[in-house]
Amino acid sequence: MASRTKLANEAWEALFRAQMTIAGEFEGGEEWGSLAPREYGVLYALSTAPGPLRITELCEDVLLSQPGMSRLIARLEGKGLIERVGDPSDARASRVRMSAAGVRTQRQVGAAHGRHIAKLMTGGLERDELTELRDLCQKLIGADGE
Repeated sequence: MASRTKLANEAWEALFRAQMTIAGEFEGGEEWGSLAPREYGVLYALSTAPGPLRITELCEDVLLSQPGMSRLIARLEGKGLIERVGDPSDARASRVRMSAAGVRTQRQVGAAHGRHIAKLMTGGLERDELTELRDLCQKLIGADGE
Protein backbone atom coordinates (compact mmCIF):
# COMPACT_ATOMS: atom_id res chain seq x y z
CA MET A 1 0.00 0.00 0.00
CA ALA A 2 1.32 3.45 -0.91
CA SER A 3 2.19 5.84 1.89
CA ARG A 4 -0.10 8.83 2.40
CA THR A 5 2.64 11.15 1.09
CA LYS A 6 3.22 9.05 -2.02
CA LEU A 7 -0.51 8.75 -2.68
CA ALA A 8 -1.00 12.51 -2.24
CA ASN A 9 1.80 13.15 -4.75
CA GLU A 10 0.35 10.66 -7.23
CA ALA A 11 -3.09 12.28 -6.88
CA TRP A 12 -1.57 15.73 -7.41
CA GLU A 13 0.32 14.58 -10.49
CA ALA A 14 -2.81 13.01 -11.99
CA LEU A 15 -4.89 16.13 -11.24
CA PHE A 16 -2.20 18.44 -12.65
CA ARG A 17 -1.77 16.39 -15.83
CA ALA A 18 -5.53 16.16 -16.37
CA GLN A 19 -5.91 19.93 -15.94
CA MET A 20 -3.00 20.70 -18.26
CA THR A 21 -4.23 18.27 -20.91
CA ILE A 22 -7.74 19.73 -20.90
CA ALA A 23 -6.39 23.31 -20.77
CA GLY A 24 -4.26 22.50 -23.81
CA GLU A 25 -7.39 21.41 -25.64
CA PHE A 26 -9.02 24.75 -24.80
CA GLU A 27 -6.06 26.86 -25.90
CA GLY A 28 -6.43 25.89 -29.54
CA GLY A 29 -10.22 25.94 -29.55
CA GLU A 30 -12.08 27.93 -32.17
CA GLU A 31 -14.72 29.10 -29.70
CA TRP A 32 -12.51 31.92 -28.40
CA GLY A 33 -12.85 34.04 -31.54
CA SER A 34 -10.58 37.06 -31.07
CA LEU A 35 -10.22 36.46 -27.31
CA ALA A 36 -7.43 34.76 -25.45
CA PRO A 37 -8.64 32.24 -22.85
CA ARG A 38 -7.52 34.52 -19.99
CA GLU A 39 -9.47 37.42 -21.50
CA TYR A 40 -12.54 35.22 -21.51
CA GLY A 41 -11.75 34.34 -17.89
CA VAL A 42 -12.07 38.01 -16.94
CA LEU A 43 -15.34 38.37 -18.84
CA TYR A 44 -16.67 35.24 -17.16
CA ALA A 45 -15.66 36.48 -13.70
CA LEU A 46 -17.42 39.79 -14.38
CA SER A 47 -20.51 37.96 -15.68
CA THR A 48 -20.88 36.06 -12.41
CA ALA A 49 -20.17 39.03 -10.12
CA PRO A 50 -23.02 40.92 -8.46
CA GLY A 51 -21.59 44.23 -9.73
CA PRO A 52 -18.41 45.92 -10.95
CA LEU A 53 -15.22 44.50 -9.43
CA ARG A 54 -11.94 45.97 -8.28
CA ILE A 55 -8.87 44.75 -10.12
CA THR A 56 -7.68 43.03 -6.93
CA GLU A 57 -10.94 41.08 -6.78
CA LEU A 58 -10.48 40.00 -10.40
CA CYS A 59 -6.91 38.90 -9.63
CA GLU A 60 -8.22 36.54 -6.96
CA ASP A 61 -10.89 35.12 -9.24
CA VAL A 62 -8.81 34.77 -12.42
CA LEU A 63 -5.59 33.83 -10.57
CA LEU A 64 -3.36 36.49 -12.13
CA SER A 65 -0.91 38.93 -10.60
CA GLN A 66 -1.95 42.58 -10.30
CA PRO A 67 0.43 43.75 -13.08
CA GLY A 68 -0.76 40.94 -15.38
CA MET A 69 -4.37 41.78 -14.66
CA SER A 70 -3.79 45.49 -15.32
CA ARG A 71 -2.40 44.66 -18.78
CA LEU A 72 -5.30 42.32 -19.45
CA ILE A 73 -7.81 44.98 -18.39
CA ALA A 74 -6.14 47.48 -20.72
CA ARG A 75 -6.44 45.03 -23.64
CA LEU A 76 -10.10 44.34 -22.92
CA GLU A 77 -10.78 48.07 -22.61
CA GLY A 78 -9.08 48.59 -25.96
CA LYS A 79 -11.39 46.00 -27.50
CA GLY A 80 -14.40 47.80 -26.03
CA LEU A 81 -15.40 44.78 -23.91
CA ILE A 82 -15.05 46.31 -20.45
CA GLU A 83 -15.22 49.75 -18.94
CA ARG A 84 -14.03 51.38 -15.76
CA VAL A 85 -16.49 52.93 -13.34
CA GLY A 86 -15.97 54.82 -10.12
CA ASP A 87 -15.72 52.95 -6.85
CA PRO A 88 -18.47 54.26 -4.54
CA SER A 89 -16.47 53.31 -1.44
CA ASP A 90 -13.17 54.90 -2.57
CA ALA A 91 -13.10 57.96 -4.83
CA ARG A 92 -9.45 57.25 -5.77
CA ALA A 93 -10.19 53.75 -7.07
CA SER A 94 -12.14 52.32 -9.95
CA ARG A 95 -13.95 49.13 -10.69
CA VAL A 96 -14.49 47.32 -13.97
CA ARG A 97 -17.59 45.93 -15.59
CA MET A 98 -18.48 44.52 -18.97
CA SER A 99 -19.72 46.84 -21.67
CA ALA A 100 -22.74 45.81 -23.74
CA ALA A 101 -20.31 44.39 -26.33
CA GLY A 102 -18.54 42.50 -23.54
CA VAL A 103 -21.81 40.95 -22.37
CA ARG A 104 -22.62 39.81 -25.93
CA THR A 105 -19.12 38.44 -26.43
CA GLN A 106 -19.10 36.61 -23.09
CA ARG A 107 -22.44 34.97 -23.81
CA GLN A 108 -21.42 33.91 -27.32
CA VAL A 109 -18.00 32.58 -26.34
CA GLY A 110 -19.35 31.14 -23.09
CA ALA A 111 -21.97 29.04 -24.87
CA ALA A 112 -19.38 27.57 -27.25
CA HIS A 113 -16.88 27.07 -24.42
CA GLY A 114 -19.53 25.33 -22.30
CA ARG A 115 -20.25 22.89 -25.13
CA HIS A 116 -16.51 22.24 -25.53
CA ILE A 117 -16.13 21.59 -21.78
CA ALA A 118 -19.08 19.21 -21.81
CA LYS A 119 -17.65 17.29 -24.75
CA LEU A 120 -14.23 16.92 -23.11
CA MET A 121 -15.48 16.12 -19.62
CA THR A 122 -18.28 13.72 -20.55
CA GLY A 123 -16.11 11.79 -22.98
CA GLY A 124 -14.46 9.84 -20.19
CA LEU A 125 -16.61 10.40 -17.11
CA GLU A 126 -20.11 9.35 -16.15
CA ARG A 127 -22.53 11.72 -14.39
CA ASP A 128 -21.77 10.37 -10.91
CA GLU A 129 -18.04 10.63 -11.58
CA LEU A 130 -18.41 14.25 -12.72
CA THR A 131 -20.32 15.00 -9.52
CA GLU A 132 -17.65 13.33 -7.41
CA LEU A 133 -14.86 15.15 -9.27
CA ARG A 134 -16.60 18.50 -8.77
CA ASP A 135 -17.15 17.83 -5.08
CA LEU A 136 -13.58 16.66 -4.49
CA CYS A 137 -12.09 19.68 -6.27
CA GLN A 138 -14.34 22.06 -4.31
CA LYS A 139 -13.25 20.34 -1.12
CA LEU A 140 -9.59 20.77 -2.08
CA ILE A 141 -9.99 24.52 -2.59
CA GLY A 142 -12.18 24.97 0.47
CA ALA A 143 -15.26 25.97 -1.50
CA ASP A 144 -17.42 23.57 0.48
CA GLY A 145 -17.56 25.95 3.45
CA GLU A 146 -15.11 24.08 5.67
